[in-house]
Amino acid sequence: MTRILLLLPTATYRAPDFLAAAADLGVDVVVGSEHRQALSGFMGDRAVLVPLTDVAAAVDAIATLHRRSPLDAVLAVDDQGVAIASATAARLGLRHNPPDAVAAARDKTIMRARLGAASLRQPKYRVVPPGGDVVVAAAQIGYPCVVKPVSRSASQGVIRVNDATEADAAGARIRAMIANCPEPLLVERFVPGDEVALEGLLTEGRLDVLAVFDKPDPLDGPFFEETIYVTPSRQPTAILTEIESIAAQAAAALGLREGPVHVELRIGPGSAVTILELAARSIGGLCARALRFGAGVSLEEVIIRHALGIGLSGLTREPQASGVMMLPIRAAGVLDHVSGQQRALAVEGVVGLDISIASGRSVVPLPEGDRYLGFIFARGTTPQFVEAALRRAEACLDVRLR
Repeated sequence: MTRILLLLPTATYRAPDFLAAAADLGVDVVVGSEHRQALSGFMGDRAVLVPLTDVAAAVDAIATLHRRSPLDAVLAVDDQGVAIASATAARLGLRHNPPDAVAAARDKTIMRARLGAASLRQPKYRVVPPGGDVVVAAAQIGYPCVVKPVSRSASQGVIRVNDATEADAAGARIRAMIANCPEPLLVERFVPGDEVALEGLLTEGRLDVLAVFDKPDPLDGPFFEETIYVTPSRQPTAILTEIESIAAQAAAALGLREGPVHVELRIGPGSAVTILELAARSIGGLCARALRFGAGVSLEEVIIRHALGIGLSGLTREPQASGVMMLPIRAAGVLDHVSGQQRALAVEGVVGLDISIASGRSVVPLPEGDRYLGFIFARGTTPQFVEAALRRAEACLDVRLR
């Protein structure tokens, strides 16, 4: 049987969807996680302990398993495992991205340098080393600007600042967040405009665009919590063509060649398209549930098919509009309950609701937080209908903290 190793960090949202996709394909799954599985004694070579913070040790552990029970692919489901998946697949001779390209996608300073070398439009920026002066860097590029750590995702630690006082405070706040693992900060000129996200799949360096999402809520700061994603995009055809071209050029500039990419861009004044970031992974959280291909094929199945070299011809996104709302965490506390879920599910067009934080668990808003309260999914005839359905459903919910 075809065997794939899925790197599944304990905190990932995505384990059930990837496991279900593998089961639908009849693929044998090996679970790689940083903690020993409760049933690992019964799973044998279908579970392996992988130290996700130590790439070399993780590669050795997987290679040892491969010698006993050969693998056909190694796949990371989110950011935490992409470097390990790339290095392991390179060592085992499996389909992979070059490890240095994955490193460039994970480190925003390397990413900025490579995108700049390719002459792609991106925000003006400065790199501030640990202990460096954020205020000086912000003054050099001009306000408003955005301060962020170089290795975090999901908008964690990303703060807009409008003057020197705010820049100094943001630098201190972010450094407190990353105190256990100091790293440089990136200070970027803020780019106004509409934000979009492109979901794509690379095969031998060729980018196939799976979807372009609009983000209809303004992302102007001071924090950048994403809420609604809707596809197909309502941007003009010429802009969509440019978005696709820039995404392909950006992937090539980083050296990426295989697997999913998630690209964030802004359409600024004069319809100028600026690339913000590119990740060598698929869309985060449970947002992939907003996408279906062919006869109900999930994004996870598309990604597994690609990793294993199974045919993907003819797989296009469903014709319906679709979208997801990532439910924001408005305040810190302990989640008591979320009422109104049945009313939200009764909204026309809503096809799913998942509260992903259990009652009794702590919730932390951005910029320190890195999780969403949950996800609402909708489908319909037009992007406008889907967006309205998501907003109506969210209005039905009453979130109580204690």
